[in-house]
Amino acid sequence: MDLTQVASPSAPRPQKAQVSPGAPATLPPMVFDDRPFLKRLGVFDWLFALAMVAGAGFALSRYHGFMNYYDKLVLSCAVPAFIVLGWRWKPARLLIAGIAVVSLLAIQIYHGDLTRADNAFFLKYFLSSQSAILWMSALFVLATVFYWIGMLSRSATGGAIGTTLTWGAVLMGFVGMMVRWYESYLIGADVGHIPISNLYEVFVLFSLITALFYLYYEKHYNTRSLGAFVLLVISAAVGFLMWYSISRDAQQIQPLVPALQSWWMKIHVPANFIGYGSFALSAMVGVAHIVKERGMLVDRLPALEVLDDLMYKSIAVGFAFFTIATILGALWAAQAWGGYWSWDPKETWALIVWLNYAAWLHMRLMKGLRGSVAAWWALTGLLVTTFAFLGVNMFLSGLHSYGKL
Repeated sequence: MDLTQVASPSAPRPQKAQVSPGAPATLPPMVFDDRPFLKRLGVFDWLFALAMVAGAGFALSRYHGFMNYYDKLVLSCAVPAFIVLGWRWKPARLLIAGIAVVSLLAIQIYHGDLTRADNAFFLKYFLSSQSAILWMSALFVLATVFYWIGMLSRSATGGAIGTTLTWGAVLMGFVGMMVRWYESYLIGADVGHIPISNLYEVFVLFSLITALFYLYYEKHYNTRSLGAFVLLVISAAVGFLMWYSISRDAQQIQPLVPALQSWWMKIHVPANFIGYGSFALSAMVGVAHIVKERGMLVDRLPALEVLDDLMYKSIAVGFAFFTIATILGALWAAQAWGGYWSWDPKETWALIVWLNYAAWLHMRLMKGLRGSVAAWWALTGLLVTTFAFLGVNMFLSGLHSYGKL
C-alpha cells in the first residue's frame, strides 16, 4: 500500500521521510492513501496487467499440449495474483519480465534438443537449469559478503551491491527452475513435471522465496542492514544444495514417484515453502534483535520496534500459508492414502511446527509478546521447522520416505 494520504483528488500528497539506506530504520508514519485501490493505478499499472494476460495467453497457446486441466487452472489463478503483486510491489514487475524473457531465450536455444545443454555456449555456461542454479548460488554467497561489508563498514555502497546481487540471484534461480521444467519434458512427456518434487528442487525454492520476502521488507523498511543476517540462512541452504548435488548427483532430473504424481503437489509444496521462507526470515530477524539488545551493532540495525514488527509480520504470513499447506496436504493424503491424517512422522512434526507458531502468535496478540523472548522463540522455531523439513527425512521413516536423504 502506498503510504500517503490524500484529502481530495487534487490535494497535495505528503512526502515520506527520507532515510539513508545505511541508517537504522524506524516505523513509518501511519498515513494512508484513502482513495479506492483501483483509482490509485496508473497507465503503467494497466499496461503491466495487459502484458501479464498476454503472456499467459502466449503460454497457453504455445505449451497447452504439456498442460492438463489443473495446470491451466493454476496458470489462470496465478495471473491475477501476479498482477496484484506487481501493482503493490513495483520491483516485482521487472523480475517477472526478466524471468519470462530469459527463460524463453533459453527454451529457444534448446530447439527441442536436450543435448544442446552441453554444446550451446549460453546454455552450457549460463542458461541451462544447472548453470543458472549455480549462478544463483554464487550470487547469493557474494550478496551475503557484500551485505556484511556494507553493515560493518557503514557503507551504503556495500549494501546496495548486496541488494543488486540478491535480485540477480533470484532472477537466475527462477530461470533455472523454469528451464528445468522444460528440460524434464525434453527427457520425456511421462517425466515432465513442475520442479518442486525433491530436496534439490525445494531447496532452490526455499532460497528464492526467503530472498523475495527479504527484498520486499528491505524496501518496505528502507534498510539493508538485515540482509547480512537473512542471507546467512540462504547461504546455508545453498551450501546444503551444493553438498547434496555433489554427493548424491541430485541435480539430475528423475521421473516422479507414484505418490507425487498428483496435481495437489503443485499447490501444497509452494504454500509450504512460503511458510518455511517466512519462518526463516523471522528467525534471522530474531538473531538481529538479540544482537542489538546485547549492545552489538546498535547503530547499524533498525530499531527494536521495527525488528519486533517484522518478526510478527513474517510469522503471521508464514503461519497463514503453512496452515493452508497443511490443509492441502491432508486433502492430498486422503486422495493418495485414503485418510486425512495418519500420524506419519512428517505429519506429526508439521503439527508441532503449526502449534509452535500458533502459540507464538497467541502470546503476541493476547499477551503482547515482544523483545528477547519473542526473538529467541522465533529462532527456536526455525530449528523445529528445520527438523520437520529435513531432520524427519534424515532420521525417521514413514509415508514420506520418498524424500529421504
